[in-house]
Amino acid sequence: MNALIEPAQGVATGGASSPASPVLPLVRHFRQILLWPLRVIPGQAEGMHTSKYWELLETLGESCPWWEAIDEFGDPKNFRERHYKEFITFLPYVQRFLYGESAGREGQIGYGKSPIRVFRRRDVAQMRVILDPSTPPLLFQIAHVDLYFFHDIDILILAVEFFANDLPLLLVEDVLFKVGRAYPAFWELSGQGGQCPYRVEWLSAVGETLAVSDYENRDKYLQFTRQHRSPNVSAHWEYLLRPMALYHSDHEGVIRYRQIEYHRMPLLAYLSFSDPQALTRGDFARLALITKAGPSDTLPYSAKELIHFEEHYCYDKFWDPDNPALSSRYLCCGHAFVVVGKSSHPFFVDSETGLLGQFRHQYFIVNLIAHFQKAALMLFSEWLVVAISQLDVHDLDSVRTFKREIRRIMATFLRFTERYWFHEVSDQAQIRDLFRLLTGHLNTDRIYQDVSVSVKEMNHFLDSDSQRRQANTVTRLTVVTTLGLVATVATGFLGMNLFDETDQPGWVKLLIFCIVLVPSSLLVNYAVANSKVLSDFMEALADKKLTWWDRTRILLRIWRKSPEKASKP
Repeated sequence: MNALIEPAQGVATGGASSPASPVLPLVRHFRQILLWPLRVIPGQAEGMHTSKYWELLETLGESCPWWEAIDEFGDPKNFRERHYKEFITFLPYVQRFLYGESAGREGQIGYGKSPIRVFRRRDVAQMRVILDPSTPPLLFQIAHVDLYFFHDIDILILAVEFFANDLPLLLVEDVLFKVGRAYPAFWELSGQGGQCPYRVEWLSAVGETLAVSDYENRDKYLQFTRQHRSPNVSAHWEYLLRPMALYHSDHEGVIRYRQIEYHRMPLLAYLSFSDPQALTRGDFARLALITKAGPSDTLPYSAKELIHFEEHYCYDKFWDPDNPALSSRYLCCGHAFVVVGKSSHPFFVDSETGLLGQFRHQYFIVNLIAHFQKAALMLFSEWLVVAISQLDVHDLDSVRTFKREIRRIMATFLRFTERYWFHEVSDQAQIRDLFRLLTGHLNTDRIYQDVSVSVKEMNHFLDSDSQRRQANTVTRLTVVTTLGLVATVATGFLGMNLFDETDQPGWVKLLIFCIVLVPSSLLVNYAVANSKVLSDFMEALADKKLTWWDRTRILLRIWRKSPEKASKP
């Protein structure tokens, strides 16, 4: 399916060019996948985190536009060689995470189902994009609109895959730079959202407009941010996520979400050229770093900034400018993962077992895992910040709530580590190298260490606080027991009663009981209230170096006013 581009003045369409203007590289097949990690906000009605948020969508039944996507493992007719190659690419523990484990002869005794649930909507078939008012609209075909849920983690990821053929490289660079924007970062003098498309439309299979972007609605974004101290999202993205609703939004939603990362969505891109080795260093830098479109004979940044570009952002195992047989290049900056190759190479364009199929399956999964890990770690960091910010050490209810929340975070983090955290996903050299390159740019190892240390420090604080409270309790019990021991020995000497009140009427016995109970209770309460000073006095009694006067002064502290109390009127 070719992208529909209406010729407009000043826009190159890949046709004949004038002798004065160079022929622009043409992208024979362009495919992009946007990944948008979002944080799920537990509803007030639940009062707690839910491990299976997708069940809230299932309760809507036929009225929900999202339907669970059943994997190909269940139907022999749908399971093909590309699915087999995808499965065997990953290590066994990653396979169990991605696909689960079927029951054996003796029933379910292993890993069980995959902790991932995928929901898909099929009403959105096309995307029409107007990059600028002066450019013609581009029509992209939608391959998938998927929603990924993860068991026990308040993270979901929206994945949108779209494609087109025969696009000028300048337009492709502009699409990569502008389309994946949740909201505008600023506004141009004309009122257009800065670094955003002029207009984006979701279309049905018959061409009906389902939703339109509103990047130009400056007042909407300003008022929302002023009121809620949180960014809004464009109307077309909000539509795509319904019946879920943005946190703070006035719309009803079965699930509330909010942004957890930067407003530029991570992306994967696949570009095939007739001659990829004709691309310049500037072209590759713009594709790798997702910068603004520009002439091929210029660099997007200074030469000094890009001096280590190939070393840091390019994977050139199958790339050699002087060897036509090595024409596939991988570009990665963390935010973006781009594959460039030759359109006439059968393996590169094969959608079943070739590189195009690997891009849509293996490389997509590699990016999904990496971005999910980063989003989950950022979620843990937010949980810790919220927990500590709501702690009031002088409020017992606040302290108890803080302890419960930290223990929940600690337990969830341990489950995340065992279930979702991988340093290696594959033994295949290329997948292994690209995963390391991706996670290296995302810096997930350092973030994991920071979160792990913070969680352990919080847990250590709780343990220390519990030990301190237990020590104080033991001190009070020791003081009370010591004082009670004196009275016990005095009244129970030789096992005899000092006063024989056996023949007294019942009310006299009750009165005597109350007379003894009241001072005993007051003594216990007094001892507990002054247990710290009494404990110091008991330690002083055991210290032979102190005189009786020193010991007496320590005891007299009980009746001495503290400086804080003495200063009060």
